[in-house]
Amino acid sequence: MNKIKMTTPLVEMDGDEMTRILWAGIKEKLLLPFVDLNTEYYDLGLTNRDRTDDRVTIDAANAIKKYGVGVKCATITPNAQRVEEYKLKEMWKSPNGTIRAILDGTVFRAPVVVKGISPSVSTWKKPITIARHAYGDIYKNTEMRVDAGSKAELVVTDPNGNERRQTIHDFTGGGVVMGMHNTDASIASFARSCFNYALSVGQDLWFSTKDTISKTYDHRFKDIFVEIFEAEYKTAFEKAGIEYFYTLIDDAVARVIRSQGGFIWACKNYDGDVMSDMIATAFGSLAMMTSVLVSPDGKYEYEAAHGTVTRHYYRHLKGEPTSTNSVATIFAWSGALRKRAELDGLNDLKAFSDRLEQATLGTIESGIMTNDLVSLSSLPQKRGVGSMEFLDAVAQRIAEI
Repeated sequence: MNKIKMTTPLVEMDGDEMTRILWAGIKEKLLLPFVDLNTEYYDLGLTNRDRTDDRVTIDAANAIKKYGVGVKCATITPNAQRVEEYKLKEMWKSPNGTIRAILDGTVFRAPVVVKGISPSVSTWKKPITIARHAYGDIYKNTEMRVDAGSKAELVVTDPNGNERRQTIHDFTGGGVVMGMHNTDASIASFARSCFNYALSVGQDLWFSTKDTISKTYDHRFKDIFVEIFEAEYKTAFEKAGIEYFYTLIDDAVARVIRSQGGFIWACKNYDGDVMSDMIATAFGSLAMMTSVLVSPDGKYEYEAAHGTVTRHYYRHLKGEPTSTNSVATIFAWSGALRKRAELDGLNDLKAFSDRLEQATLGTIESGIMTNDLVSLSSLPQKRGVGSMEFLDAVAQRIAEI
């Protein structure tokens, strides 16, 4: 069989632990037999990030800016325990945060819906897409421990050297302090990405923050969104028959639970991180969540929305069987290949991406699935299989489509 050709490299970013094992399995069993993969490879495994002083992450992000499309495996964001475990030079920042900051995009996450697995929220009939701002806030914070008797201040120096000061807290005991930031330009890019995406899929857009408490920081997001909407998108939304509205995040949570789904929920960076996990879990599994970062100038980075599945990795190292769900990682590859195909006009590659997703869902709907889905599925005939056995079943189905 002649393999499908690619004309432009896809930026491939390898990762850590069990997802790195799945990454290799997906390439071996689902991609390389059918596609003559053309990738520019970057090893974002924690050991290599430490070896390169995390320069490899920056290089990968710049490669996405050059080639337009990237696909990323899940990676470790180290904490103190990981620093000790891997003997790291320092506690490196989140590679996802670094890439998102360089691309200045918006992350759109939506659940993969499959027959036999119903959302735990009975009212949900359609997928809910989370649009997550991908710059700043807690992911670019500065923080420190403080001693008793310390005074923490927020100090801003303008271009003329004039200072503005606000007291954050006078510490009678020890504590912690943190500073966050965002920029008007990034918030505006976030807003336009959300409005454009809503128009492209024909769905309502909700946006929520906590501006009643954060009367300057969060309110700035609210103001920029409404200014851009009124000036640039209102007419287009009306013609498309879709709606944009803002609400407090407290109210948004209540509305989401009562809704039927089928809309886009835009959130600030950390809010989107948490809410996408909630949406994914309620629809079935974090391993059934697609995720794509879209930059304002049309660069795309596809990834799984979950972690590196550490517990399964330790089992794997012991030679014990694992049943790790690879759907989100498969869909990261299919999404990236489809976008590469669209940009390069490769109809056969686009068709293969569709086949890959159909085969993956068809395997689950036939009753063959990883153990995490067995308890969720209402199919009468179902069985849990191992990590690689599932990939083998998908590969067989690809060949038959």
